Amino acid sequence: MTASRVETVVHGVRLPDASSTTGLTEPVDLHLGRRVIAVSPAGRRPTGVDVLDGDGRVALPGLVDAHVHGEAAVLDPEVQHAMLRQGVTSIVVGQDGVSFAPSHVPGAESMRSAGAAPSRAAGAGACACADRTPAPHPSSSASASADLDATTWASRYFSAINGDHPTFGGGGVADLLATYDGTTPVNVAYLVPHGTLRYALLGDSDRTATPAERDLLVAALVDGLDAGAVGMSTGLEYVPAAYADREELVALARVLVGRGLPHVSHMRGYEDRAGAAMAELVSIAAETGVATHVSHYHGPAAELAGYVDDALASGLDISFDSYPYLRGASILSMVALPTWLPIADPERTVAALRDPAVLARLRTEHLPGLVDLWPRVTMASVPGEHVWAEGLSLVEVARRLNLSPADTAVELLVSTGLRAGCVFAQPPTNSAASVLALSTHPAQMGGSDAIYAGGRPHPRGWGAFARMLAQVRSGDWTWSEAQHHLSTAAARRFGLAGRGSLEVGSVADVALVDPGTVRDLATYDEPRRLATGVTDVVVAGRRVLSDGELTGLTPGRSLRPSTTTTTAPAPAPASAHRTGGRA
Repeated sequence: MTASRVETVVHGVRLPDASSTTGLTEPVDLHLGRRVIAVSPAGRRPTGVDVLDGDGRVALPGLVDAHVHGEAAVLDPEVQHAMLRQGVTSIVVGQDGVSFAPSHVPGAESMRSAGAAPSRAAGAGACACADRTPAPHPSSSASASADLDATTWASRYFSAINGDHPTFGGGGVADLLATYDGTTPVNVAYLVPHGTLRYALLGDSDRTATPAERDLLVAALVDGLDAGAVGMSTGLEYVPAAYADREELVALARVLVGRGLPHVSHMRGYEDRAGAAMAELVSIAAETGVATHVSHYHGPAAELAGYVDDALASGLDISFDSYPYLRGASILSMVALPTWLPIADPERTVAALRDPAVLARLRTEHLPGLVDLWPRVTMASVPGEHVWAEGLSLVEVARRLNLSPADTAVELLVSTGLRAGCVFAQPPTNSAASVLALSTHPAQMGGSDAIYAGGRPHPRGWGAFARMLAQVRSGDWTWSEAQHHLSTAAARRFGLAGRGSLEVGSVADVALVDPGTVRDLATYDEPRRLATGVTDVVVAGRRVLSDGELTGLTPGRSLRPSTTTTTAPAPAPASAHRTGGRA
């Protein structure tokens, strides 16, 4: 297909129009090649070309999921179907600081052989920002896992989040990006994962990086950006990224500033720790000027919006993504274990959890503080002998095993080799009203935070974007605001040139939305139910979803950034910043 020849006409659709009393244009025709060639008033049904009847539906630029754990799952047709049925045509992966590439940091082996081997010295290098201070482990020694490449490590540590990539066996960012070209109908952008870099260099060491090691991390980040990554992600509640100090993060942020690319962060804490965590990110942004994007922002809207508004008022470039649910999901080890255990090394952690001395310490120092958490946890992924536990609350699993909830968590972690994943209800400080209020903030963009692994995953991967699109019907967004929050803002933030718009010259990624029927159907009991209201989607001018079904075409590709557009734009004029909303 050429970019200049009309191959398909999308006939009789309406586009968002903030200046219109209806919020939409009169019906138009979109003339598509690989790009949008023309937009004209809808007349008679065209002939001589492929015609996709819009039937008065709303045409949006393909939606961009700003935060999703789809780097492996996007190659699965069932997941592709789930994304496209919500209008999502591009995703941003490499989130939370852990993903598959790069496998190695150049210079790491020579530095280790020179005597800088990773170790878990007692309490060494604890970041002042973290409130889980690393402490000595009874069997600490040089990290045996340092011999593993970072791809193998990430595949194990984040197994319950990212799943297993079916074709990537290791290599650099360019090698991973190549796995998406022509193999999926969905486009994929990648963030260099800081935790993966740190592991490739320092293993599971809980110490700060030396100046020489920081230089190697900086060089590895440069390599990843040169290969086409759209920024860097940090996962500061996960290990080993939790052990990074300010100097390390500042050094890496300066690289991003030079490229005009964002620092995307799972902060060091949420809920009651969000203030300190945001202060750290804002401080780094103020010192370096780095564009900063906060992942899966959630909690009391007035407080959280205040942090963002203050940063914006001081001239910083701050944005965030959020999803419309009151439950989150992650690996059970992050939820249940302290960072003084070598969590980045599943084998060593499992061995530690079998050590009576370690169990005694956990039961004395850590697990009693989680007593209010256990009733809020439901198991999402439990491979192996306890697979029957998927979909059950941790309390119910404990009852069936005749164990305490705390000991049940330990049992599930040991039996799965730390591969257990869970869904958990957020604290009551969050609310439906807060979720809605954050979604209307000008700095917000949609991010599903979808995890597709396990027998009972969170339903957000099958419903988040459909649920957000339905906010137009409920009156909480206009169509122009929906386009901004779900497509344009993320395309701009990550430099995805030609996306986020249906102007002439834009890439022809188009989702047709039925305003009256778009909604999510996935539930916590039936998380894989497909959304309704989006049955036709075009990617790069090719029909990838027709009458609700995959066509088998795979025009998706890896996306590289155009760094002239990485600042999130202001929303459409009709937008209003609201701090409250319907529950």
